[in-house]
Amino acid sequence: MNEDQLKKERRQAIKDRFMREGLSVFSDEQVIELLLFYGNSRQDTEHVAHRLFLKFGSLSNVLNASLENLQECGLSYNMSVLLKLIPSLVSRFYISKTQEEMKKLPLQSQADISRFILPYFIGKSEEQILLLLLNSKSKSVFCDIISKGSLAVSNVNIRDILQYCVKHKASRAILAHNHPSGIALPSAQDIKMTKTLHQSLLAIGVILQDHFIIADMNYCSMADMDISEEIFG
Repeated sequence: MNEDQLKKERRQAIKDRFMREGLSVFSDEQVIELLLFYGNSRQDTEHVAHRLFLKFGSLSNVLNASLENLQECGLSYNMSVLLKLIPSLVSRFYISKTQEEMKKLPLQSQADISRFILPYFIGKSEEQILLLLLNSKSKSVFCDIISKGSLAVSNVNIRDILQYCVKHKASRAILAHNHPSGIALPSAQDIKMTKTLHQSLLAIGVILQDHFIIADMNYCSMADMDISEEIFG
């Protein structure tokens, strides 16, 4: 049996194992190898996966690596793009799944709201600002990333948020943004901006219900903090 045939049989055995036992039985390095099967039919994917794992240290670090760094490890452009696609695809899957399950339900508790918005931040390596709007029955009428970048550099346009609220006839608004390399606690700038937004929304009859700070899929609710009365009162 030649080398190509051995490689083909090894790949088929790994695929069959995945279909039989799922991904939980695979190490991060083996998951990387499984993904590499679909980008290069002839390359020694076992050694490439090992090289990627040694350089980046984990599956998440590989998937979050820049296109340039992946290509420096010997990956083709197409294979690098495929790896970069995975986090966004996972995020899109969970957004679709969660919204399908919850679209007819009122979002009343912090647990409901966090479950609804957290998928938008999967795999995000830069700050994202999300706006969730609810109607008088606490059902979502709008939810999406409205801006990218830190609140500290004024990437939140309050006028735009007011326009979203009017357009969707919202009764309440919830803001969320992530701290990709930080912790799930608001900065002084976050608090200041939230106060300003709260007052601006009151002027058009919309309540700012909460502002979630998200880091590594953990979150902090500003409405649940000791200073909530100072911010939302």
